[in-house]
Amino acid sequence: MTTSPASPDDAPGARGDPAPSAGVLRQTTAQATVAALVAHGIDTLYALPGVHSDGLFDAIAQSGGAMRVLHPRHEQTAGYMALGAALATGRAQVCAMVPGPGVLNASAALLTAYGTGAPVLALAGQVPSDAIDKGWGHLHELPDQPGLLRHFCKFVARIGGAADAPALVAEAIRHSLGGRMRPVALECAIDTWQRPGAVVPVAPLPLRQPQVDPQAVVAAAALLERAERPLILAGGGALDAAAQVRELAERLGAPVVTFRRGRGVMPTTHPLAASLPVGHRLWKDADVVLGVGTRMHFAQANWGTDAALKIIRLDIDAEEHHRLRRPDVALHGDARQGLAALLAALPGARRAARAEVAAAQAWFADRLARLEPQMGFLRALRAALPEDGVVVEDVTQVGFVGRLAFEVSAPRRYISPGYQDNLGWGYGSALGVQAACPGRAVVALCGDGGFMYQAGELATAMRHRLPAIALVFDDGAFGNVKRIQSEHFDHRLIAHDLVNPDFVAFARSFGMNAWRADDAAGLQRALREAIEARAPALIHVPVGEMPSPWDMIVMPRLRGADEAWRPALP
Repeated sequence: MTTSPASPDDAPGARGDPAPSAGVLRQTTAQATVAALVAHGIDTLYALPGVHSDGLFDAIAQSGGAMRVLHPRHEQTAGYMALGAALATGRAQVCAMVPGPGVLNASAALLTAYGTGAPVLALAGQVPSDAIDKGWGHLHELPDQPGLLRHFCKFVARIGGAADAPALVAEAIRHSLGGRMRPVALECAIDTWQRPGAVVPVAPLPLRQPQVDPQAVVAAAALLERAERPLILAGGGALDAAAQVRELAERLGAPVVTFRRGRGVMPTTHPLAASLPVGHRLWKDADVVLGVGTRMHFAQANWGTDAALKIIRLDIDAEEHHRLRRPDVALHGDARQGLAALLAALPGARRAARAEVAAAQAWFADRLARLEPQMGFLRALRAALPEDGVVVEDVTQVGFVGRLAFEVSAPRRYISPGYQDNLGWGYGSALGVQAACPGRAVVALCGDGGFMYQAGELATAMRHRLPAIALVFDDGAFGNVKRIQSEHFDHRLIAHDLVNPDFVAFARSFGMNAWRADDAAGLQRALREAIEARAPALIHVPVGEMPSPWDMIVMPRLRGADEAWRPALP
């Protein structure tokens, strides 16, 4: 790491710093921060420059190529790029922004990182250190900025000087990756970044992971062994335990229900893979349900529970176990380790899949056949996309069907915004996925409304040569808004209609490859050409109104009373 030349005033001891000794470096706060990030395997910063971050950017410029900066056109996209990279890899990613407006611009991405369990570290600028929270009207001043960040960040701290930086970076990343993954934030004042000091590097810290209670494992295994109609629900917390989920499902003959964040934990072509509507049909008769790394919100709050249903929850976040209903057995720990313990406690023999599972799958296939043209577009995407390609689903009509029916063979190949479901997140996040996975094809599944949130980031794709492909399904409206107004408000339509550019001409004005596809066959041809070109691309797909999939997402209660059943607490 390059260090700054020291002036006489910066000599060791001149400001109370200890004299250098073995292992002690003389660095600015920014240099120490960059060096700490690099020591943790982080080589990319997603960020916009600004006066409050000048020292940080200069330290990266001096780093000898140890870290690169990918700069989009908006702080929101910087956050989304870090988010996409984190969701695609499961590794910590870093974004930076100026204070106040910059932090607020990035806050939607950080909130989504919180909801999806993504390890994103935000480096937030701050006004001069002697003016923080004084209300003096400094550029970009935001009262109690750390207090704001704590609403959607697991750990928030202020870097007070060079000596603080290595330990705080290490602690922030340990919090982000340990236990339930979530975003974290470090802020640094404008005058602190370039202040030098004595620095002792800190190695990455061991992650704190709870150990599953062996007695709880025995209790859970006993319930599963006796179960006649077991069901497994797997969410985003199971992404790194796919092999264990599959092994357990095959031993028990238990269908694995996934939706949004859990897609790919079980290959969706597997006979025991169950989409949300299939899970709903099986829920009524299930006797034991195992939830792995999932909030189980749809199932417990909407489908209902009763005293006949035994629930086991395996989650690294102990707070999740008792939401909505107290489980019969709570396994507090990592999904992979917890499932390995369960497998060790269960017999090795495999049960045959139950006949009702195949029947539910057949019903689902028949129901999907009515969702055209969405299914045709999804089949075209699957046919053109390589097996390891990644789809980032924005909030759009085709995406709503995609989260139910797109074929996914492995985790982190279908990326969803989870329960935040925030319109317009898709393209920026896809750019981050592409930056983190340079050899793979990446497709953003967008509607015209959501894509225009970040349409200017086509410039970012071209500047940084990120060959992500934007699919823009264009119905000239906020399509879901229009459907709700039409179906539930007596067709009183308001604020739904959109004026769009010529998307192909718009993309080509950046020098980007662009196609128009009028049907599924045209989409498949254009996708193959775009993927083969390995360059940024946009494909415009004009569409009309499409049939609704919502009866397969918001489904009726099956068990219990109107309120979720809760057994008496001990």
